[in-house]
Amino acid sequence: MKLDKRITNREFKLLLKPEGLDRRSRIDQLSSLMVSFCKKSGVEFFHLDNANTGLRNVYFYDTPGEHFRHNNLILRVRESRQNVWVDDWCELTLKCRAPTLKQSLYYSPIPNSTHKSRLRLKEEILRGDGLGTERMIYSNNAILDTVPIDKVFERSLGSVAEFFPDMKKLEAGDHLPVRIVGGRTNKILEACLPLGNLVFGENVQAHCDIGIWMRSVGDPIVGELAFSYRVNATNRDDTKAHKKANKFFRQLQLAIPDWLASGTTKTALIYGKPE
Repeated sequence: MKLDKRITNREFKLLLKPEGLDRRSRIDQLSSLMVSFCKKSGVEFFHLDNANTGLRNVYFYDTPGEHFRHNNLILRVRESRQNVWVDDWCELTLKCRAPTLKQSLYYSPIPNSTHKSRLRLKEEILRGDGLGTERMIYSNNAILDTVPIDKVFERSLGSVAEFFPDMKKLEAGDHLPVRIVGGRTNKILEACLPLGNLVFGENVQAHCDIGIWMRSVGDPIVGELAFSYRVNATNRDDTKAHKKANKFFRQLQLAIPDWLASGTTKTALIYGKPE
């Protein structure tokens, strides 16, 4: 398999059923299954036994007519939390996520901002229609790490386009309101637990974690088991390692079928509609 020279990251994602994901014993059980599966698969797994769980609020913005969703755009805010306290800074991400690489490149997410940003063009590998399958989507991202939480942007499409100039292509009217999808009560509490690193090749090592989305503490709505790695000049042509990662992803589904939830992405659950 040959990766496009523009791809910077590969990310594999499996949605998990929410039942019991608010119990640490349940997560430890899944973690143990991962360790056992890696041994059988011949994939080295540097497991983290005492990793801390991070918390953050996650929410999305769109127009009332969902112009962003209809144009493969996602505008996401992540607010880090320390226990009950929310930080004064947030992570702001604009992504154009689409079924083809060409579609994902139609909108440039590059911001007009003094805040430092990271650009990522991701190949996302998701479960297909059945167990042991896969399908690809592509995500063109700009990620800003330290945006003051009270000054993300004014709540209109025009102000968002000032922040992300290529969104002017929407031509939907500068005064069109931009609001939190589903309202302020639709904010998600996300718990993220690092599991460790998977080794698919000398230069292909993937960070693996579990994310749990909750309406509130003790009320999980979905989970996600994911692993990802950077693609660069050193490993781009390591076809053997990339194929090994894909095979691992397909076989993992067959090893933990009772854990897996149907659906596409977590974002689709927020909108209540498929992407």
